[in-house]
Amino acid sequence: MSWAILDTNVYIGHWERGLYKSELAAIRKGIIRHSSVVLSELRRGARVMGAQRLVQALHRLAAVQWEPTTEDWWEAGRLIRKIGDAQSWDVVKRREFQNDALIALTARRHGAMVVTANKRDFMLLAAETGIAVHPL
Repeated sequence: MSWAILDTNVYIGHWERGLYKSELAAIRKGIIRHSSVVLSELRRGARVMGAQRLVQALHRLAAVQWEPTTEDWWEAGRLIRKIGDAQSWDVVKRREFQNDALIALTARRHGAMVVTANKRDFMLLAAETGIAVHPL
Protein backbone atom coordinates (compact mmCIF):
# COMPACT_ATOMS: atom_id res chain seq x y z
CA MET A 1 0.00 0.00 0.00
CA SER A 2 1.39 3.42 -0.90
CA TRP A 3 1.32 6.48 1.33
CA ALA A 4 0.70 10.04 0.18
CA ILE A 5 0.65 13.55 1.60
CA LEU A 6 -1.51 16.06 -0.23
CA ASP A 7 0.05 19.50 -0.52
CA THR A 8 -1.95 22.56 0.50
CA ASN A 9 -2.50 23.66 -3.10
CA VAL A 10 -4.26 20.37 -3.89
CA TYR A 11 -6.90 20.97 -1.21
CA ILE A 12 -7.36 24.58 -2.25
CA GLY A 13 -7.60 23.77 -5.97
CA HIS A 14 -10.11 21.02 -5.27
CA TRP A 15 -12.24 22.99 -2.80
CA GLU A 16 -12.23 26.34 -4.59
CA ARG A 17 -12.15 25.32 -8.25
CA GLY A 18 -13.22 21.66 -8.32
CA LEU A 19 -9.84 20.59 -9.73
CA TYR A 20 -8.14 17.17 -9.53
CA LYS A 21 -11.28 15.00 -9.14
CA SER A 22 -10.03 12.11 -11.26
CA GLU A 23 -6.47 12.38 -9.95
CA LEU A 24 -7.65 12.31 -6.35
CA ALA A 25 -9.89 9.32 -7.05
CA ALA A 26 -6.85 7.39 -8.32
CA ILE A 27 -4.72 8.45 -5.34
CA ARG A 28 -7.37 7.30 -2.86
CA LYS A 29 -6.34 3.71 -3.67
CA GLY A 30 -3.39 4.40 -1.38
CA ILE A 31 -3.37 5.82 2.12
CA ILE A 32 -3.47 9.59 2.53
CA ARG A 33 -1.83 10.97 5.64
CA HIS A 34 -2.26 14.53 6.77
CA SER A 35 0.71 16.82 7.27
CA SER A 36 0.50 19.13 10.28
CA VAL A 37 2.27 21.72 8.10
CA VAL A 38 -0.46 21.51 5.43
CA LEU A 39 -3.23 21.69 8.03
CA SER A 40 -1.60 24.80 9.51
CA GLU A 41 -1.31 26.43 6.07
CA LEU A 42 -4.97 25.68 5.38
CA ARG A 43 -6.06 27.12 8.72
CA ARG A 44 -3.96 30.24 8.21
CA GLY A 45 -5.57 30.88 4.83
CA ALA A 46 -9.18 30.12 5.77
CA ARG A 47 -10.58 33.63 6.11
CA VAL A 48 -14.31 33.10 5.55
CA MET A 49 -16.54 31.04 7.85
CA GLY A 50 -17.26 28.34 5.24
CA ALA A 51 -13.57 27.76 4.63
CA GLN A 52 -12.88 27.72 8.36
CA ARG A 53 -15.54 25.05 8.87
CA LEU A 54 -14.12 22.97 6.03
CA VAL A 55 -10.60 23.12 7.47
CA GLN A 56 -11.88 22.34 10.97
CA ALA A 57 -13.74 19.30 9.63
CA LEU A 58 -10.60 18.10 7.86
CA HIS A 59 -8.60 18.56 11.06
CA ARG A 60 -11.14 16.49 13.00
CA LEU A 61 -10.96 13.73 10.39
CA ALA A 62 -7.16 13.74 10.40
CA ALA A 63 -6.79 11.11 13.11
CA VAL A 64 -3.18 10.54 12.08
CA GLN A 65 -1.04 13.62 11.45
CA TRP A 66 2.57 13.52 10.42
CA GLU A 67 4.70 16.38 11.69
CA PRO A 68 8.29 17.47 11.12
CA THR A 69 10.85 16.35 13.66
CA THR A 70 13.68 18.43 15.08
CA GLU A 71 15.99 16.80 12.54
CA ASP A 72 13.59 17.70 9.71
CA TRP A 73 13.75 21.37 10.76
CA TRP A 74 17.54 21.21 10.87
CA GLU A 75 17.77 19.57 7.44
CA ALA A 76 15.22 22.03 6.00
CA GLY A 77 17.60 24.88 6.80
CA ARG A 78 20.36 23.21 4.79
CA LEU A 79 18.07 22.41 1.87
CA ILE A 80 16.66 25.94 1.73
CA ARG A 81 20.15 27.43 1.74
CA LYS A 82 21.48 25.02 -0.91
CA ILE A 83 18.51 25.19 -3.28
CA GLY A 84 17.95 28.90 -2.64
CA ASP A 85 21.56 29.71 -3.47
CA ALA A 86 21.45 27.60 -6.64
CA GLN A 87 18.22 29.28 -7.74
CA SER A 88 19.29 32.80 -6.60
CA TRP A 89 16.16 33.12 -4.47
CA ASP A 90 15.52 36.15 -2.30
CA VAL A 91 14.68 35.88 1.38
CA VAL A 92 10.91 35.93 0.73
CA LYS A 93 11.03 32.91 -1.60
CA ARG A 94 13.28 31.05 0.83
CA ARG A 95 10.79 31.69 3.63
CA GLU A 96 7.91 30.47 1.46
CA PHE A 97 9.90 27.36 0.52
CA GLN A 98 10.40 26.34 4.15
CA ASN A 99 7.02 24.64 4.53
CA ASP A 100 7.54 22.74 1.27
CA ALA A 101 10.88 21.50 2.58
CA LEU A 102 9.25 20.40 5.84
CA ILE A 103 6.48 18.57 3.96
CA ALA A 104 9.05 16.84 1.75
CA LEU A 105 11.23 15.76 4.66
CA THR A 106 8.22 14.43 6.57
CA ALA A 107 7.17 12.46 3.49
CA ARG A 108 10.69 11.06 3.08
CA ARG A 109 10.79 9.87 6.69
CA HIS A 110 7.56 7.93 6.17
CA GLY A 111 8.30 6.71 2.64
CA ALA A 112 5.36 8.68 1.25
CA MET A 113 4.94 10.57 -2.00
CA VAL A 114 3.89 14.21 -2.13
CA VAL A 115 0.91 15.03 -4.33
CA THR A 116 1.20 18.65 -5.43
CA ALA A 117 0.35 21.25 -8.04
CA ASN A 118 3.66 22.94 -7.18
CA LYS A 119 5.74 20.76 -9.48
CA ARG A 120 8.72 23.11 -9.80
CA ASP A 121 9.55 23.44 -6.09
CA PHE A 122 8.86 19.82 -5.20
CA MET A 123 10.94 18.51 -8.09
CA LEU A 124 13.85 20.56 -6.72
CA LEU A 125 13.24 18.94 -3.35
CA ALA A 126 12.92 15.48 -4.92
CA ALA A 127 16.34 15.88 -6.53
CA GLU A 128 17.86 16.56 -3.11
CA THR A 129 15.83 14.21 -0.91
CA GLY A 130 14.80 11.35 -3.17
CA ILE A 131 11.11 11.77 -2.37
CA ALA A 132 8.48 10.67 -4.85
CA VAL A 133 6.42 13.52 -6.26
CA HIS A 134 3.08 13.09 -8.01
CA PRO A 135 2.58 16.38 -9.86
CA LEU A 136 -0.95 17.42 -10.80
